Amino acid sequence: MTTIPRTPTAIDKVAEDWVDTVTVLEPILGTYIGRNRANDHYADLSPEGYDNYAAEVRTTLNALRDLAPADAVDEVTKTDLTAELELDLEFHERQWHLRDLNVLASAAQDIRQVFDIMPTATADDWSVIAARLSAVPDALSGYAASLQEGISRGVVPARRQVVEVADQIARYTADDGFFAQFVADAAPAEGELPATLARELADNASSARVAYDELRRFLTGTLASAASEDDAVGRELYALHSRRFLGAEIDLDETYEWGREELARMVAEQTSIADEILSGSTVEEAVAYLEADSSRKLHGTDALQKWMQETSDRAVAELGRTHFDIPEPVRTLECMIAPTQEGGIYYTGPTDDFSRPGRMWWSVPEGVTEFDTWRELTTVYHEGIPGHHLQIGQAVYNRAELNSWRRLLGGTSGHAEGWALYAERLMQQLGYLDDPADRLGMLDGQRMRAARVVLDLGVHLQKPRLDGSGTWDADYALNFMRQHVNMSDEFIRFEVNRYLGWPGQAPSYKVGQRIWEQVRDAYRARQGAAFDIKTFHKRALNLGGVGLDTLRSALLRDESRPTEGPALT
Repeated sequence: MTTIPRTPTAIDKVAEDWVDTVTVLEPILGTYIGRNRANDHYADLSPEGYDNYAAEVRTTLNALRDLAPADAVDEVTKTDLTAELELDLEFHERQWHLRDLNVLASAAQDIRQVFDIMPTATADDWSVIAARLSAVPDALSGYAASLQEGISRGVVPARRQVVEVADQIARYTADDGFFAQFVADAAPAEGELPATLARELADNASSARVAYDELRRFLTGTLASAASEDDAVGRELYALHSRRFLGAEIDLDETYEWGREELARMVAEQTSIADEILSGSTVEEAVAYLEADSSRKLHGTDALQKWMQETSDRAVAELGRTHFDIPEPVRTLECMIAPTQEGGIYYTGPTDDFSRPGRMWWSVPEGVTEFDTWRELTTVYHEGIPGHHLQIGQAVYNRAELNSWRRLLGGTSGHAEGWALYAERLMQQLGYLDDPADRLGMLDGQRMRAARVVLDLGVHLQKPRLDGSGTWDADYALNFMRQHVNMSDEFIRFEVNRYLGWPGQAPSYKVGQRIWEQVRDAYRARQGAAFDIKTFHKRALNLGGVGLDTLRSALLRDESRPTEGPALT
């Protein structure tokens, strides 16, 4: 990594100013990247708050449009930040904020989830948490006001999402739910909380529970009765979401057909490996054989967490010696069991100064107590090294070359998740999945991601069903997923509800991988005999977070022009 800082430009300043602005307007975002000055409150989620946000977007966009890039780094920044801000305005004009409710990534979850990553080491940290707990009622009130405004304008979420989120809230506010347990376990790293602070935490957590229960009553009453029975968002709105999650414009119909072909290829590859595991077996029989193998099982979340951490640490140590030069701060990845039971595995990046390291979180659904190592090994590589943690951690570390927006906030799901799937295949190529069972587990995940491309586009674009019996709907989607995923029915139901409420996000994984591989292959063709895969990875990661169209243009620019800067070494 270069240690000579690049001289900031006028475009860098606009990007830096936008980070300052957006982390004030969206304090949760600030918490995620370690800008903790607004950790004691939330964004204004009322209609007026969203209008104010849009006004700030216009101001920044106008400033950016007036500036000429000074170098290749500036070109990427201007291209990518402009695209993101323009999309913000398109979503605002389409009034998405008035119907933004889903089972995984809406304000209903974000307001609670931010407590998972807030500092808790000192009494002062817990005092900030108490202040943010006290802000929960106003935040939820503003959010409900936006949803109410959506009702008045006929802009509403799907009823399925409303019902599912209401059920989530009931778990948050139960006597043994998140808020009760969170403050019951409150303690600094050393010593005890002052009695007055402990009471304040308890009182404010109680107020947060009451506010969430009020939101739940609003959802189950007012909003549920007005909500749409249709899960599909339609082609026009879906295209907008697809651009947001990919940072690229794709042909939706061609991608649907490619998804079907990719799914068939994954099934064929799995079938071949199943025969290696158990001669003459089907995939289902091979899976049953592996699930009966006690040597490949973990029992309980403690064992799961320990195995995740040991697997991650081993990958960091070995890849750091052989295939990547991993900076010391990026070598720390904490593997965590999430304090919720909603399902899903996710990564949160390090703070800007690495005082909070990157973390892999596993939200284990209620009742799930056994875990198969053959199925989950590839997940650790996906979330850690060389997946999300390497990609995001390297970008955060690259302070000398990239402005704060590029390091901490830029990029898309397609860029990040596409890289993570690309990384899974890379680990196979490097010999980390030589055990046929582990390869089957990797392909199980790849097959799921391919199935999601077909399902997501099928439902939201209301494509004809594959059996010709009508058009895609939720019931058909659920049965389709059951055919292609060897996981618990609780997990499958949650996943399908997620796709129905978060259009365009699930396909961004596999489509992102496809674009990463297309860019690599085009880069190889340009380089010819001089192509080196390690150099390609360095240049790509050195860009930080970008949209996939920007990734393509930056890596495939005329080779006579300056590159994006020094490669990561």
